[in-house]
Amino acid sequence: MHVRVPSIRPPMPRLPRALALVAAVILVLSSGAHSLMGWPALRTQLTATSAPAALVDGLAMGWHFAGMTMLVLGVLVLWLLAISRSGAPSIRLPLLVIGGAYVLFAIGCALLLGWDPFLFTFLVPGVLLAVAGLLLAPRGTASPR
Repeated sequence: MHVRVPSIRPPMPRLPRALALVAAVILVLSSGAHSLMGWPALRTQLTATSAPAALVDGLAMGWHFAGMTMLVLGVLVLWLLAISRSGAPSIRLPLLVIGGAYVLFAIGCALLLGWDPFLFTFLVPGVLLAVAGLLLAPRGTASPR
């Protein structure tokens, strides 16, 4: 017979949970938009420039890998939120790493290539995840409510 041991960790506060959930949904939905709508538009533009087929194919692989990665990260955040309900170890670090990577990517693109409103697709989920992570208490301290 399996006996469930009461959780030592308090449940994740609502605000960080909500921010992370919204970010996860954005990641999952934007992954589909990235691959299913973004690539055909880019491929059309590349074809119009007479780009070599090998270049277009190579870019397609990277583009679709990025779309798949966005999906994986969104699903990973959803899974982290699910296990956080059962008193699992803190999910603070993964939220900060994923959110930080998205924010740094958006900032880097803005600095190197100039601002483009499209960067909000990286900045918004990144900020939501980073803030959710920052609102969670580091391991061994009381949770900020």
